[in-house]
Amino acid sequence: MSRVLGIDPGLANAGWGVIDVDGNRLTYVAHGSISTDSKIPAPVRLKEIFDQLSIIIEKFKPVEAGMETLYFAKNVKTALPVAEARGVLSLCMVQNGLMLSEYTPLQIKQAVVGNGRADKNQVQQMVKLILGLDKIPKPDHAADALAAAICHVHMRVLHV
Repeated sequence: MSRVLGIDPGLANAGWGVIDVDGNRLTYVAHGSISTDSKIPAPVRLKEIFDQLSIIIEKFKPVEAGMETLYFAKNVKTALPVAEARGVLSLCMVQNGLMLSEYTPLQIKQAVVGNGRADKNQVQQMVKLILGLDKIPKPDHAADALAAAICHVHMRVLHV
């Protein structure tokens, strides 16, 4: 059995989700979101993300991680802070010994729903179904993080 961490990166809200993998069986462990205050300077917010993710990794002890990539930037003003958060999240995972893989939104949708053009609701419904949950995980960033973890499990099987 192994434990996988999924990450949906962001500066304001970084979603996280943890699942256990035993053969073909995926089991929900936990999820949440790391939120930072926009009134605080960006470097302090980035440190908060690093510190909070370190606590999550220490608590749940995942050994692998899947994170959504930044796939395009319509708005540079929002893309740069997300890219900075991704860098901090990546550094934190690697410093804590996790094997990190990154996936595009299309790859995540394909792995979870079977359709790279699936909408957000379809992905969330499949996360709920795959993990046997009573309701869709909230906030949305956490559901997206669980989808990244599920994608990682499906993709690593293909690469073994």
